[in-house]
Amino acid sequence: MKTFYVYILASKSRVLYIGVTNNLERRLFEHRQKLTTGFTKKYNVTRLVYYELFENIRDAIAREKQIKAWRREKKVTLIDEMNPGWIELSTAWHNGRDPSTGSG
Repeated sequence: MKTFYVYILASKSRVLYIGVTNNLERRLFEHRQKLTTGFTKKYNVTRLVYYELFENIRDAIAREKQIKAWRREKKVTLIDEMNPGWIELSTAWHNGRDPSTGSG
């Protein structure tokens, strides 16, 4: 089964970036190493603060577009509900936990 992720990254000043990928760990590495020019490189948006899982790429893309169309305050509320402290969520992966379930 293939898994797709819709994710939100934030900078220290809470600039937001929304994306979709089939490999969240690899994509985060690309953002953090600034391997591609663009928004995340320009604004140093590298902290994973929210993500959702999907089994169908069409559903993931539709959700990404939906979130991107929202006003900023609605995006912030979405993040606050899952991650009130806006902590870096990928840290758990390096502690042996599965990023899709939060368990090890």
